[in-house]
Amino acid sequence: MSKNKLIGIALLIVLVASFTVLLSLGSGIYREKPPIPTAFTDTSGQPIFTKNDIEQGQLVWRSMGGHQLGSIWGHGSYVAPDWTADWLHREAQAWLSITANDRYNRDFTELDSEQQAGLEKGLRDDIRHNTVVKGPGDETHVTLSNTRIAAINEVTKHYLSLFGDDPALSSLREQYAMKEGTITDAEHRELLNAFLFWGAWAAVTERPGYDYTYTNNWPYDPQIGNVPTSDNIVWSVLSLVSLLLGIGMLAWHHATCKEEPLPEPAKGDPLFFTKPTPSQKAVGKYFVTAIGLFLLQILVGGITAHYAVEGQDFYGLPLSEILPYSVTRTWHTQLAVFWIATAWLGTGLYIAPALSGYEPKYQRLGVNVLWVALVVIVLGSMAGEWIGVQQYFDLDMNYLFGHQGYEYIDLGRVWQILLFVGLLIWTGLITAAMRPALKVNSDILPAIWILYASCVAIGLFYGAGLFMGKHSNLAIAEYWRWWVVHLWVEGFFETFATAVIALMLVRLGLIRARSANGAVLFTTVVFLTGGLIGTLHHLYFTGTQTSVIAWGAIFSALEVVPLALIGFEAVETYRLRKASPWMERYHWVIMFFVATSFWNLIGAGVLGFLINPPISLYFIQGLNTTATHSHGAFMGVYGMLGIGLMLFCLRGLTGDMQWNHKYLKGAFWTLNIGLAAMLFMSLLPVGIVQFFAVIDHGYWYARSPAVIHSDLVESLVWTRMFGDIIFSIGGLLMAAFLFDIIKKAIVSKSVKAKQAAALA
Repeated sequence: MSKNKLIGIALLIVLVASFTVLLSLGSGIYREKPPIPTAFTDTSGQPIFTKNDIEQGQLVWRSMGGHQLGSIWGHGSYVAPDWTADWLHREAQAWLSITANDRYNRDFTELDSEQQAGLEKGLRDDIRHNTVVKGPGDETHVTLSNTRIAAINEVTKHYLSLFGDDPALSSLREQYAMKEGTITDAEHRELLNAFLFWGAWAAVTERPGYDYTYTNNWPYDPQIGNVPTSDNIVWSVLSLVSLLLGIGMLAWHHATCKEEPLPEPAKGDPLFFTKPTPSQKAVGKYFVTAIGLFLLQILVGGITAHYAVEGQDFYGLPLSEILPYSVTRTWHTQLAVFWIATAWLGTGLYIAPALSGYEPKYQRLGVNVLWVALVVIVLGSMAGEWIGVQQYFDLDMNYLFGHQGYEYIDLGRVWQILLFVGLLIWTGLITAAMRPALKVNSDILPAIWILYASCVAIGLFYGAGLFMGKHSNLAIAEYWRWWVVHLWVEGFFETFATAVIALMLVRLGLIRARSANGAVLFTTVVFLTGGLIGTLHHLYFTGTQTSVIAWGAIFSALEVVPLALIGFEAVETYRLRKASPWMERYHWVIMFFVATSFWNLIGAGVLGFLINPPISLYFIQGLNTTATHSHGAFMGVYGMLGIGLMLFCLRGLTGDMQWNHKYLKGAFWTLNIGLAAMLFMSLLPVGIVQFFAVIDHGYWYARSPAVIHSDLVESLVWTRMFGDIIFSIGGLLMAAFLFDIIKKAIVSKSVKAKQAAALA
């Protein structure tokens, strides 16, 4: 049996085993999710919150932007508080204050340490004890103590004022970057309180039969008994051991593997005389659209970052009343997905006919129709999100056309379904164009099949987000959300990238087909071994069972293993830029591929592992350390790669046109230097400051205005401007480059038309 067949069998085993684990653990999450009781009642049985209140409150939370305005269970944005931690802290302080006045007729802060310790123990006994009682049928009830109800009422009053327009809390709303009247309907604010309370209740209530909560004792708050569990510590240590073992084994494999020498490059560019097909020419508009969306993302990203300093204002202008923080951050994160996906989808549509040499009937029409559909979905979903956050939709309409509230899957359900249909159409176009290449027994067939399989997975796995229903338990919603965010983006897009780059280099004659096959298969096995089950590291504290911590810790460590040696890939790719004189045409394509490798190591590898171990994530989930990793991985890896893929396709589309390499050189260095400055001058230092604040005072404190708007943190946020400005220049230079080649193409077409007319 050949080596490639063995690797292919290994890949199949990895896929079957990984999805078996994911689905099995998902079944456990369904069974062991934090319950939503039929009612929370007082000691006389009068309901305080009902299940319907909580489910409707979740829809209210989604309508205001959900994850894009503060966070719940650590998932979401970073300027406003984590509402779970904030509620728990406020409820605990109210409980202690009420009890201290009842027992000692003094404020809690005036008591001696022994009295305070006694009351804190009483607090933990009251709020951590699980009092879920089953009633007839599926009914369940939770009885709350009178003291706790009084404390809940105090927190409720605060949130009713905060999410409304109470002048007394205007300053706090400004610090949280919340617009006045975030939720205009008073009844909706009441419902929101029910949902926020339920999230906090799950985070402090112990699972039946265990001494840790439904969220595995997250967030960290020693006063209420939320401290790291033994699972957090043990599996973190074992994940480090797994990382070292994995790196050692891969290094051994790399040292013993005999690489085939590179082939002698052709004397001329093998693609130079290839004439683009009609559908390939139609793909050009995808890349123009991608850069347009990229510029828009940069613009709203700058506004969003500025809100972190000035709150509601933008250099003194009340911009947040028109463009609230939750809208600009929604657009910023969603546009990142849209522009990168547009570049990658365009690459797939360009590469498919190039591989097969076949142009299906109506392929050009399909490419054009899909582009129109994507533009409509992008603009329609953005408009719907603005309308939803401004509270112009009712809750049902918001769910369908407005803001779903889940980060990266913010677009309303109708837009989400339409995007899924668009991806299926893309998969159909790819299939039609690639079908002949899949039937020919060529040297590169295994890599072509991997590319095709990844295209099918990209088309299908976005649909995982549709498994979240209108009233899905938050634990279930997070499970399926990360199927999209992690599996779709970090799993199958990674596989697509590996295959398409290998096939590009083969077509250019820079690597041997046999080497490419083995590299693509082996790399796919290595990436997916950790990448699929590694999805679980996002779910440690989202109402899941502790087995999720075990699986997630080990396999998220294995995710980092291939990235540890990716420097070799970067060096080998860098050398290809001078393999032949004609490679100068592809110089910046290669350089963006090198940048992808660099950020894979730093952004995805180093900064990813900073937050992946359970004990690490326990303290820093939802701090700016998360933003550091996400910017480094998403823009550094997928963004740089998207630009590289786009440039490769444009090289084929522009033929012998002379490119302005000054634009590309400037764009390359400003994008990379700007991204690095953004991360290491601002985001990471802020995250470290917050890390210390968590350890010293609890998670709630690290997300409070006392830290976020401290002089040190605000100064660090201001320094981000250096990186933002440099990065923005890079985006403008990419746009200038595209404008230049469009202008040259128009002039060339005009000249040819005049020549043809003269000859006629």
